[in-house]
Amino acid sequence: MDMASINSNFLKLKAGYLFPEIARRVKVYSDTEANYGPAARIIRCGIGDVTEPLPRAVVQAMREGVDEMAEHKTFKGYGPEQGYDFLRQAIVDHQFLGLGISADEVFISDGSKCDTGNILDIFGKGNTIAITDPVYPVYVDTNVMAGNTGDGDANGTYSGLVYLPGNAANHFVAEVPATSADLIYLCFPNNPTGAVATRPQLEAWVRYAKKNDAIILFDAAYEAFIQDASIPHSIFEIEGARDCAIEFRSFSKNGGFTGVRCAYVIIPKTVSGTAPDGSRVPLHQLWGRRHCTKFNGASYPVQKGAAAVFSEEGKHQVSALIDHYMGNAKLLREAAMAAGLSVFGGENAPYVWVGCPAGLSSWDMFDKMLEEAQVVITPGSGFGSGGEGYFRISAFNSRENVEEVCHRLKVLLG
Repeated sequence: MDMASINSNFLKLKAGYLFPEIARRVKVYSDTEANYGPAARIIRCGIGDVTEPLPRAVVQAMREGVDEMAEHKTFKGYGPEQGYDFLRQAIVDHQFLGLGISADEVFISDGSKCDTGNILDIFGKGNTIAITDPVYPVYVDTNVMAGNTGDGDANGTYSGLVYLPGNAANHFVAEVPATSADLIYLCFPNNPTGAVATRPQLEAWVRYAKKNDAIILFDAAYEAFIQDASIPHSIFEIEGARDCAIEFRSFSKNGGFTGVRCAYVIIPKTVSGTAPDGSRVPLHQLWGRRHCTKFNGASYPVQKGAAAVFSEEGKHQVSALIDHYMGNAKLLREAAMAAGLSVFGGENAPYVWVGCPAGLSSWDMFDKMLEEAQVVITPGSGFGSGGEGYFRISAFNSRENVEEVCHRLKVLLG
């Protein structure tokens, strides 16, 4: 008897995506402790979810968008799948001015997590995929789902992927490999380590991509947190990147849109891939076709709110949010250092990457922090084998909570 077959690549995935597994462990602890106290004092510094309210300018613009939807004259049905022109142009004017990016190279979406996975739709089988290690798990898992890897081992390392090691020696900025790759995932400022790449380091990657006819998939979701003026915010600040790179950006962390959902992809018309017959095909063309076929566009009120991020009032309010979270990162970084731990990140990114005390694995440290300090962190091993021995603390929280976490760290490890 014929039966519906499944995509067997899903069976290669590990038991659970990192963050649901964290939530499961926290729930088990909470249910166990609920009757006698500590669980009620849990502070969550694990998942990188924002905590502060939306900027006022964004809220006002979204309200205006909803009001427009309530009137016949201004009602909007299906919008352009690529995004409304007012938002696409605002992105170019405020984020990519002077970098040669045009508004029709901007594609509005509902999140960078989706985009970094969906981008695989336009690439063929047999590409060599390079990822950094530690790595944002979505890059790995979506390639597993797409059939671009072999099986994974006990550490979550998959055959068929080129792993680019990040470590204390290279400050968690992976070096250009000696071997060739076709697709390269880079994330700067980095999730999870908080590392940033210098201009010379990004120039080396662009040279590598052009030499190897490779495509850089550049995730810049945290670019707004860069404090060092010498650090590039966009891969397109590097000469030649328009021929070999795609950039992903999000409103989630700068504008607080994690629950609202809006992001965008930049695909220059000059970046191309190779068809089976050897001809060159613009990736812009392929993504446009994919985007219009599988996506009906972000909602109008949401895009109105996103555009307000670039208003004068919006920019001021977003800057205040960034200052708040980076102030948290500074406190967490200093507290971890005072506890005698090795610390990375937290200076140009909202994540602090911390070495575990001697003898403790990443999950050991997760359990210790949860059970003895009632603080949720993210175990580094969840980001790949290169993250073993580290944990990530998110600065997305209230100042009061962060100060309490710093106090608990001191009590626990001081």
